[in-house]
Amino acid sequence: MKIIIFDGTFSSTAFIRRLMQGLVKSGLQISVIGFNEANPSPVVGVNYVSLGSNQSKIGLLRTSLTLALKEGKPASWIKVLSNILSGDRISLQKQNLDLVLKKLQPDIIHLQWPSLLPWMQPYFQNRDFKIVLSQRGFHTNVRPFIDPVNFKYLHETYPQLDGLHSVSKAISKVGRKIGTPLHGLDRVVYTGLDLEKMGFKTKVNMKSCLQLISVGRPHWKKDYPTAIKACASLKQEDLDFHYTIVGGEGDEESLFLIHELGLSEHITLTGKLPQTEVFQKIQEADVMLLPSIEEGIANVAVEAMALGTLVISTNCGGMEELIANEKEGWIVPTRDFKAMAKAILNFTYLNSDEIHTLSWAARKKVEQQHTEVKMVNDMLGLYQKVLNV
Repeated sequence: MKIIIFDGTFSSTAFIRRLMQGLVKSGLQISVIGFNEANPSPVVGVNYVSLGSNQSKIGLLRTSLTLALKEGKPASWIKVLSNILSGDRISLQKQNLDLVLKKLQPDIIHLQWPSLLPWMQPYFQNRDFKIVLSQRGFHTNVRPFIDPVNFKYLHETYPQLDGLHSVSKAISKVGRKIGTPLHGLDRVVYTGLDLEKMGFKTKVNMKSCLQLISVGRPHWKKDYPTAIKACASLKQEDLDFHYTIVGGEGDEESLFLIHELGLSEHITLTGKLPQTEVFQKIQEADVMLLPSIEEGIANVAVEAMALGTLVISTNCGGMEELIANEKEGWIVPTRDFKAMAKAILNFTYLNSDEIHTLSWAARKKVEQQHTEVKMVNDMLGLYQKVLNV
């Protein structure tokens, strides 16, 4: 089975990298196509193919000429030269995509984002491969419902797809409001971890200063203001705590709110950190906060639960599929800082045995639902089903 992961970039998300690593281990031929040239961190065993850089005109010209020369047909050379002379970047990249698909001859093209669908438009009819689309995050949960043009396009395009991959049951339900693929095939495949590399470490001794952590870029959907306001409530309760937002450095909204609420000594915003350092900080923390208003299932929450750090999350997206409230962590309503503060206080009332019980239940949930082996097997099942319908 030959699979093309059409990600648009070589800098793939954690989910996609883990999926590719697992598929390579399973013996599949995996190629990634994207609109960039440099690849600082490739997955071993994966074939990366550029469709031409979006940033460098010279890089785009070089890629286009190379692909046309390798195909060896004069018509391709003439077409490339014509597009170069007209300065038509999109046409060059479309020609490059066509040449790449002819060379790789995939069985399945797995699109990682709905924004890539227009590139597949010419191939919906009379093609020798299947097309699968992933449903995740903002592009499924939000954009179609605030952009009528996008909704209409997706509604008309979904029936031309061979299958859908949904990162959660919640997002699958949202996707059904948009449309259904050709044969109605939609499989939920959760993110998976290599748990042999994720050592579980429960909290034994409670620190005098409660350590809270969040990880993620400062985007509106992460809703750090709710967590910061919850911290203001904790301060009013005279709780000794410190909250670290990894990846939040320089965020003006958060910085203003921290200053306005007098929390400068209680909250630290750091820049983006290497994964090993992030995992270390997560394990050193007592609780991870996930105040998001939009998620599929947050990878960072799965990672925290695997590592032994309890999570307090909002009920956004598929988070209730990951965390059973008060059994594997806590679920609170979105935008409700009082509920988040109360959940944090509830954690502080627990003794070490109770924390261990909750943490171990969270780890078992990850072992049952979010292993790399399960993720890869479930995705292989989707691919096989798509090929057989």
